[in-house]
Amino acid sequence: MFDVISLLGLVCCGVLAAIVLFQIWYGLGVLGKFSFYKPQPAVHTKQEPVSIIIAARNEYENLQRFLPSILNQEYPEFEVVVVNHCSWDQSQQYLESMQATYPRLKVSQLLEQEKYPTGKKFALTIGIKAAKYDQLLFTDADCEPASNNWLANMQSRFSPQTEIVLGYSPFFKQPGFLNKYARFHDLMTAIFYFAFALRKTAFMGVGRNLAYRKELFFKHKGFASHQHLLTGDDDLFVNQAATATNIAIECSEDSFVYTPAKTTFSAWIRQKTRHLVAGKYYKNEHRVALASFYIGQLLFYIVSVAALVIDIHTWPMVVGLYALRLVVQVVVYYNAAIKLKAAPLLWGLPIWDIIYTFNMVVFGAISLFTRNRKKW
Repeated sequence: MFDVISLLGLVCCGVLAAIVLFQIWYGLGVLGKFSFYKPQPAVHTKQEPVSIIIAARNEYENLQRFLPSILNQEYPEFEVVVVNHCSWDQSQQYLESMQATYPRLKVSQLLEQEKYPTGKKFALTIGIKAAKYDQLLFTDADCEPASNNWLANMQSRFSPQTEIVLGYSPFFKQPGFLNKYARFHDLMTAIFYFAFALRKTAFMGVGRNLAYRKELFFKHKGFASHQHLLTGDDDLFVNQAATATNIAIECSEDSFVYTPAKTTFSAWIRQKTRHLVAGKYYKNEHRVALASFYIGQLLFYIVSVAALVIDIHTWPMVVGLYALRLVVQVVVYYNAAIKLKAAPLLWGLPIWDIIYTFNMVVFGAISLFTRNRKKW
């Protein structure tokens, strides 16, 4: 019996070693594309006019707090198009008062139609149609650029071939466990979409800091292919419109756009489940690539526990493989986090990694059976 137990323990360790090798390859070969990336200088210096587009629904307080930082960007020619989407607060009055001070502010007001409710994609489409310029830059009403050079930095990544520019949008740092984990989760999301973009197979971007050409939007018939979904105005559009040659990234600190994180677990869970629903509609190659990472993460912990339960004498091998994996994770994530000004979050990496793994697997599974209703 002892020999059988020892054999089973060794088999588990062999499987664990294969999983770790796969994860090392994924970390260095895939995510490492961004981790070891050296930000390039701006591809050109011509500052073409830009339309910044914001869809807002009952965002009076956030508009008061954040809109001035967007209107005061240091850039020669731009407009800010705010679509006031069926708000019943004081948003419209505030926006109209701001137009007296900022001529570049353009406001489109949508009124609620009970028989024909509309979602954010409709509001964004209205904003895009109202935009005067071809280069479009998107953010949300609850977002604040890190500097007055946000617009200039994002625009600088456009070239004659570039049609999409992906930016970074971290959460404001606040006290509490949920905020720390939300910021770590956000960091991991950014590492993934930046790395895949650099590998010429971009699969998503975040609408809080995303730019693309108006011409590209209409070329792909806007959001028509996923109009029935609440989410996807950012990631699903990028997923369908990105090619190996038309996408660029911008990750300088001045280009960040900050936003408040959810403050309750229930709100955060609803938000993440809603976002993960869009993943069902990614291209097959992206779904396979992402699923393989998370399944590998889950199997690592399951097989590690199994090996120790079957034969406690396997602990030196399990610990050794865990240490090797952790070293690679630290190297990959730290280099990426340095670029995104989030390195302090990695002090909790062993704990965050476990939570992140089970979070993505559990909520990813839940999202497969979640209906995505078209409402804000």
